[in-house]
Amino acid sequence: MHINYDFGDLEAFLAVKETGSFHGAAAALNLSQSAVTRRVAKLEQALDTQLFERTTRAVNPTLAAKRLQARAEAILDDARETTRAMRDESVAFAHQRGALVTVATVPTVLSRLLIPALQAFRAADQPARLRLLDGSANEVAEAVAGGEADFGLCSLPTLEPSTLFEPLFDDRILLALPGAHPLAGQEAVALGDLKDAPLILPARGTGNRLLIDDALARARQPIVWTMEVGRSTSALELVGQGMGAALLPETVFSAPTQKVAKVRLQGLDIARPVGLLIRVGAAETPAVATLKQAIRTAV
Repeated sequence: MHINYDFGDLEAFLAVKETGSFHGAAAALNLSQSAVTRRVAKLEQALDTQLFERTTRAVNPTLAAKRLQARAEAILDDARETTRAMRDESVAFAHQRGALVTVATVPTVLSRLLIPALQAFRAADQPARLRLLDGSANEVAEAVAGGEADFGLCSLPTLEPSTLFEPLFDDRILLALPGAHPLAGQEAVALGDLKDAPLILPARGTGNRLLIDDALARARQPIVWTMEVGRSTSALELVGQGMGAALLPETVFSAPTQKVAKVRLQGLDIARPVGLLIRVGAAETPAVATLKQAIRTAV
């Protein structure tokens, strides 16, 4: 059964019943008299019954109006209670609604970029909770394109048509050496000088490995590697334990340490662009916008 009346029609009916006139009902509802008349007529048509007998001197409720009154009041009371409950719930959970920021990021930028940005974010009294999805540049791209993350922070991935990349800085690829290595104190080292140190490279298919292979091919400089490692942080740990030398992004070197020395590559200038990965058309909450700006400022 189709219901062709609304709460406003019931309110107009009850106001006329209470005041005994359409003029009084209009004043009580802050409406025009014609608007109240239309609403009552609409309700009468929907219920297929006459609710008021109109004369030049009075407006008298019919038996149907008397029967309807209790039901109309109950309907409106339920509607008001529902509205109050929803508003109270909205206020109670306002700190949670829309206050979750999900960032997909490559782990190597945590120390240099993301942690300072988060410190500024918290200092600005932002109450939003944060979810970090750490993974490779391709995994970050998939999370952003698929809507799992509000935005990403990574080296330039293979862009999806639905994403945009905003460059922030160039992250140089450096040579990580064990602190006790004879070449650790040098300003720059050629890869050919590493005859006594096993070479650790990023795993094939990763963005860092593609950059390194391309630079070596252009320089016509073949190398022999000993280990391939998926995560830069794992490669750094291997270097710290004296297992070899590794080609790593500068952002991996979070703090000076005696276990690992970073040295510039002689004759090779390799850098990866790092920036924000954004989904085209994605809604941006104030918390997301604030964190993005904190990241830009932290560069």
